[in-house]
Amino acid sequence: MPTVVIAPFNVASFPEGGGHFWVYLQYVLGLQLLGCEVYWLEAFRTKGRTEQEEAALATFRARTDAYGLRGKVILYLTHSKKPSPGLPTEYLVMSREEAEAVYERADLLLNFHYAISPALLARFRRTALVDIDPGLLQFWISRGQISVPPHDFYFTIAEGVGRLGGRIPDCGLQWCPIRPAVCLEHWPYWFDPRCEAFTTVSIWDSGDWVRDDAETYENTKRLAFLEYADLPRLTSQPLELALFLRKDHELAEGKEMERRGWRIRHSREVAGTPEAYQAYLQRSRGEFSCAKASYVKLRTAWVSDRTVCYLASGKPVVVQDTGPSSFLPHGEGMFRFTTPAQAADAFEAINADYERHCRAARKLAETCFDAKQVVGRILSHALHDVRAEVNA
Repeated sequence: MPTVVIAPFNVASFPEGGGHFWVYLQYVLGLQLLGCEVYWLEAFRTKGRTEQEEAALATFRARTDAYGLRGKVILYLTHSKKPSPGLPTEYLVMSREEAEAVYERADLLLNFHYAISPALLARFRRTALVDIDPGLLQFWISRGQISVPPHDFYFTIAEGVGRLGGRIPDCGLQWCPIRPAVCLEHWPYWFDPRCEAFTTVSIWDSGDWVRDDAETYENTKRLAFLEYADLPRLTSQPLELALFLRKDHELAEGKEMERRGWRIRHSREVAGTPEAYQAYLQRSRGEFSCAKASYVKLRTAWVSDRTVCYLASGKPVVVQDTGPSSFLPHGEGMFRFTTPAQAADAFEAINADYERHCRAARKLAETCFDAKQVVGRILSHALHDVRAEVNA
């Protein structure tokens, strides 16, 4: 089996992001289960806060060691938000010579970092970009707001990219649709009818806006949830949000959501590590979550990496409809809503036959989001000489 290098973005420097770590770890675990030799390649931006950065690095190394990546992490230093056009010269953990030897023998770079250095990209014999911001990434490319260096292959986790009559341009690239990945072996079915609250984990105000000459709109979870702020008045189902809250206005809005009937937790307290994040999802009755405006406006048929973790755990999900899908169900383990009333009806339906919907959730994860299937599809497209056998 091949040697695969994955290139995530902003994981090592975000130790509070237990769920963010899982996004990329799912691909690592899937590749490992298929027998691949896997390396983790990431830029680490230094700001001179030595003690804080050392703590983040120690946390990151402990986490990657725990999941079979001891000696297989390549971190290189950057000193600016802007990507360097040249090759990295300063490395942590692994030496430059060791890192470049990995580049030489790697069969594939699986890249999640859109602004990766073109010179670094050129060191790999085959490269594949994985789009986990569908609609947005194509918007940024088509408006010249981001420059993505050429890759050999392009994958996207949405169905709506380049769809005939759709709202997302293909930007002249051939996109292969894949699905968000969850490693079923690490996310077992976890049935407990005593679990009480429908939950989710999210950054509240990311400060993101979509801007061009035609329109400008806020693209945050904050705005999405505020549109459903009165949902607790329509249902007796307890609803809880684990939010990454930082600034005064965010804390104030969290208090206002509590006044409207929501339970508010800080994500650092319940999901600050990969283990805590997993435990929080598994102790939930299910997931309720809204989607950022871009996913809805652009009709992406997007489903989040977090949602598939709930599904794998056997937790039914009530999530905002992001457009027509060829495979996402409605009414069996997953409910897709467009109004508060529809969301409230979904809770009632799930609670009326909870175990059936839990089993349906797990079945959906097994059928559609198994990490082995997802990375097997990537390998079969990107490496023509590889025969990735995926167990059903």
